[in-house]
Amino acid sequence: MRSRKLYLGSIAWILACALAASSLPAARVPSSSARRDSLTEQEVERVREAQALDKRTEVFVKAMERRILALTDPNAATSKQAQQDAEKWGEFPKGTRTELLSDIARILDEAVTNIEDVGSRDSRSRLIPKSLRILARASTGFLPQLTALRDRMKDEGELSALEKVLENVQEIVAAADRLPAETQESGKKKKGQG
Repeated sequence: MRSRKLYLGSIAWILACALAASSLPAARVPSSSARRDSLTEQEVERVREAQALDKRTEVFVKAMERRILALTDPNAATSKQAQQDAEKWGEFPKGTRTELLSDIARILDEAVTNIEDVGSRDSRSRLIPKSLRILARASTGFLPQLTALRDRMKDEGELSALEKVLENVQEIVAAADRLPAETQESGKKKKGQG
């Protein structure tokens, strides 16, 4: 029983860290981007359809991946994959580097907020650590891609937006590192309960 309380306390602390990271003043979207939607209409629809927290987190990850691809590959919008994704995910993300980075920051913030919301309603939900791990795995993949952008950016606004996203991504990775290790026993219980 004591280990269960410690586990739940750890998750609450990790979520608090993750939420604090996403709500830092640095994570705020510049006022010039305030009217810009960070998700396409189709992405918003995917979020609505994804009722389970882990599935919703996966939608947010896909949305961020699309924006990182737009930032890192100038030909991505015309790729076969982008054309295949268009019907389900909407038009390929467009915008300045600052706008795309601001979109990523807002999507990341929304993913963390969703995890926190579930935690506030059901701190024992097994989907909380699962979703945080999904977000952290994606963030770990985003780090080298985003870090590589530094050399290409000269504009102070772009660099500032990039640093904000990098800070948030690093905080998510650090928070997930504090989660208790996954065990096969918990996976068996989950299958038995479903």
